[in-house]
Amino acid sequence: MEENEYQPTLGEYREEKADDVVLTEQGYRKLQEELDYLKNVKRWEVAKRIEQARAFGDIMENSEYDDAKHEQAFVHGRIMEIENILDNARVIKGEEIDLNEVTIGSSVLLEDVERKEEMRLRLVSAAEARGDRGCISDQSPVGRAILGRKAGEVVDVQVPSGVLKYRILQIER
Repeated sequence: MEENEYQPTLGEYREEKADDVVLTEQGYRKLQEELDYLKNVKRWEVAKRIEQARAFGDIMENSEYDDAKHEQAFVHGRIMEIENILDNARVIKGEEIDLNEVTIGSSVLLEDVERKEEMRLRLVSAAEARGDRGCISDQSPVGRAILGRKAGEVVDVQVPSGVLKYRILQIER
């Protein structure tokens, strides 16, 4: 087995639930890596910052201490968020992605009908779409418009400045 090959965990083999979070294999791995980093690196870095800030003396008016405590709260919150996502994850494997319609995990080639410009996007769940280039949330206006649609269809996307029209040129895994 290759080093980077996806290895499912026992938690994935269960019946679907209403609160499932759908993730691609890549998204699941990225969240596991982020969780590992936060638990094994970042949490200790923040603890060291708190310890150093305490050494400055009075913590009541110590901005370094306050900043470190806020960062500690953020890191703890993100750890809890990722653990919750992974506990409720339903992983979509590449071979499960339907090529006949846009689904989570699909790589979609779109054409802006007005500008005649093409762009490729990967549709992912909101839990997975954290600013990754080329990924778009299924909850975004474009994501909602293309979800469940077929190649060749033209979709209207409502944006603050009006309506954008996109043609779905291609759907891939």
